[in-house]
Amino acid sequence: MTESSLHPWDRAAPERAGKPSAYALLPEDFAALGAPGRAEHLFVQCQHPWAWVDDRPRLSRAIREWMARNLDLVLPEILERRVSEDGSTKLVLGLSDGEHIEAVHLPSEFRDPRLTLCLSSQVGCAMGCTFCATGAMGIKRNLTAGEIVGQVLVLLRVLGIKRTQRITLLFMGMGEPLHNLEHVHRAIRVFNHKQGLNISVRRITVSTSGLANGIERLARLSPRPWLAISLNATTDAARSALMPVNRVWNLARLRQALAAWPLGARERLTLEYVLMAGVNDTVEDADRIGEWMGSLRERHNLNLIRMNEHAASAFKEPDEGRLVAFADRLKARGCFVTVRKSRGRDVQGACGQLVRADSRRG
Repeated sequence: MTESSLHPWDRAAPERAGKPSAYALLPEDFAALGAPGRAEHLFVQCQHPWAWVDDRPRLSRAIREWMARNLDLVLPEILERRVSEDGSTKLVLGLSDGEHIEAVHLPSEFRDPRLTLCLSSQVGCAMGCTFCATGAMGIKRNLTAGEIVGQVLVLLRVLGIKRTQRITLLFMGMGEPLHNLEHVHRAIRVFNHKQGLNISVRRITVSTSGLANGIERLARLSPRPWLAISLNATTDAARSALMPVNRVWNLARLRQALAAWPLGARERLTLEYVLMAGVNDTVEDADRIGEWMGSLRERHNLNLIRMNEHAASAFKEPDEGRLVAFADRLKARGCFVTVRKSRGRDVQGACGQLVRADSRRG
């Protein structure tokens, strides 16, 4: 197979060159680079934004000078904040090469101090899903691990998040995380480190459009996050029309990859199904989901999501009666169903609505 015949998601996305980011290094990396001072101290200072001074890690002058010579210290910059009526916030972040990405802050609707951050993994996306605004952009480049970690550090700092708050991370923003697995997993290792943010993998979810080979690669890595899969159709013909990835990794092949996923104790797979009026919302579709899932019904969450409408797609959300009938049919088949409330719709911050700021003007 020649490079030109590969599908966009089989080709490596463009990468950004440059010095390694200080925010993507683990303690052993600082030690291997010969950094002055204790490697663990450098890591902690870089990963604890609540202790920073003037939006930068608290470090001695000699260490700052060494880092300036050897490492990339640039963090994403908050360019725009749009607060939704439901309390969520969409943030546009500028990268040092002029590209823009978007992230979403979802404060807890409950009384505990939990918050959720929805992160981007690429500038744009190669997957071309027809209902997704990001997919209409095409792929620009992968985010580096430092830019992924930097999203979180900057958001924690800007939003005034306290160290005691529980953080949940969702790789459900711009991009296909498994198309950028090396950088995404490096960022997960940093997030999970006990001396850093110490975010449990139970609170880190990677969402994929269905790259079966990527799912199998992720299953072999440690630490391993939880997995969410965008299903969105129940026949290969329908799914291929909505999601070009299905033309290579069809429903049977996707089901094979999920069957091999090594579920941990109390771990569940999350299946995401975006309901589009007149496209994939019949009771027959619900029956086919149950058949396709088979034994997965015992260890899954099935999230139903109303289509979040946007200018890049003509699809519409179904009416309430259609949604209820669909959910009831799934429940009758033994599926654990949640109708997910999309937050941030009024600021174009909901699932499928994220798009690079300059592409909206194009």
